[in-house]
Amino acid sequence: MLTNLFNYVRFTLYALLVVIILMLYQEWDKEHPKTMLTQPTATTSNSYVPQVSIPNTTEKTGSTAAVPSNVTAAPAGSIIHIQTDVFSVDIGTLGGDITNLKLLKYPEALHSPNPVVLMNDQKNTRYIAQSGLLSDVGPDTSKGQAVYTAEQTEYKLADDQKTLQVKLHWQNKEGIKVTKIYTFERDSYNIGLTYQIDNPSNQVWNGSLYLQLLRANAPTSHDGLVSLATYFGAAISSPEKAYEKISFKNMESKTLNQTINGGWAAMIQHYFVSAWIPDKNTTSQYYTRVTADGLYTIGMIGTPLVIKPGQTLETQSKLYAGPAVADRLESAAPGLKLTIDYGWFWFISVIIFWMMQKIYNVVGNWGWSIVLVTVVIKLLFYHLSAKSYRSMSGLKKLQPKIEALKERFGSDKQKLSQATLELYRKEKVNPMSGCLPILIQIPVFIALYWVLVESVELRQAPFILWIHDLTTKDPYYILPLLMGLSMFLQQRLNPPPPDPMQAKVLMLMPIIFTVMFLNFPAGLMLYWFVNNVLSFAQQWYIMRSMNQSKK
Repeated sequence: MLTNLFNYVRFTLYALLVVIILMLYQEWDKEHPKTMLTQPTATTSNSYVPQVSIPNTTEKTGSTAAVPSNVTAAPAGSIIHIQTDVFSVDIGTLGGDITNLKLLKYPEALHSPNPVVLMNDQKNTRYIAQSGLLSDVGPDTSKGQAVYTAEQTEYKLADDQKTLQVKLHWQNKEGIKVTKIYTFERDSYNIGLTYQIDNPSNQVWNGSLYLQLLRANAPTSHDGLVSLATYFGAAISSPEKAYEKISFKNMESKTLNQTINGGWAAMIQHYFVSAWIPDKNTTSQYYTRVTADGLYTIGMIGTPLVIKPGQTLETQSKLYAGPAVADRLESAAPGLKLTIDYGWFWFISVIIFWMMQKIYNVVGNWGWSIVLVTVVIKLLFYHLSAKSYRSMSGLKKLQPKIEALKERFGSDKQKLSQATLELYRKEKVNPMSGCLPILIQIPVFIALYWVLVESVELRQAPFILWIHDLTTKDPYYILPLLMGLSMFLQQRLNPPPPDPMQAKVLMLMPIIFTVMFLNFPAGLMLYWFVNNVLSFAQQWYIMRSMNQSKK
């Protein structure tokens, strides 16, 4: 019978939604295994020698410099501190590496005075950005990294400045000079890197530029977020594949060795991204490495640079280190915004976030933006839902007639089915249309989940009253309880299943969903509660209108 089929499909869709929620939990567990929180046990030095090797193409120029993994780093030089309107950065004169980077506009926790520490040089959570020139005669050789000098140890972007340059200097006994220049811009998370090489000697200088990110496999957890299936690992981009994840597990099992024109190499964590971006016209050898002291490395080394006596050369690249904001990422490098992973229904997520952002620009509150987007979604599917609710209402009114048919035909299921079908055709009722609201809600629910999880714009965004962060759970579990109550009330408007067991299970669904959603983001609970209230109001209005029209 169609009635039984309808109830079976409705029950199956609810079960499917439960399975999807469990899959989200399992995905998070897969991306965040317990071993990921294990800290490296090996003793590490304060500074690190770059763990890269010159590709075979370099050997043709006579340079076979490589930095073996067992080299002991020279004592670290001094630390240069830089502050801009968005950054607090430490650069070590040993190698000129970025050893500490804080994002001043992003508190590490709600109401915390401390900014997010994106990079650091601590033993257990080390995460640094390295760059250098590998050559037999330096700056960086098989014996270690160069030690640079600088005019000062403190730099600050003044209020009337748009850019700030920090210059590091190195010179060998033959007179070859290298100037490593970091360029910071106001309201920008792009850090320019320029190497100026001057060769006044009587010998050819040749070497290669390398860029790499090193970090411990110890993800930080800002704001106490749990059960979020966000990606933590590395990624690269190439003309053939704009975005390719390279997890730490993949690094352990297989070493990357790929020639790429342009592209970028990134480390990704929840809400934040760092990426080395070479000149788009250069060709580099991209690589990965896992060191004995627990560091995971992704980077690139360029084709040889050859500077004849009396000549100079300049090579440029940049580092993006900041929030995963689509506009900023796209302006930094093509395809970098793909690091914002919206999951299975990304095309719906992009539309939802676009609508939310437009509404936020007007109302100035992400919570009300979610509410209004929910209203927009309900309006878009209003007629489809209305048709479904009319069928549901009609089906509920037919229950006495269906019971009469059961008594009339008894155990003759074939005649009962034919008579029921004829009744449906006569009353113009389609039981299957009642499943549409549930079916539509599944992809929208998943898409909004990923918007809340991945959008740094919503990080620590308040709503009203007790909701101080839409991306974390409701601290008092009020929204999940309201969601469950609204789901229960909406179910009361639907015809009960003829199967007692199905009826009991469906009655338990609001309780099951409430318990499962207790720790989900408050913004997601806000969406579902508002959606249920609007659905209940629409269904009640339609049922009331149908009752009045038949009087």
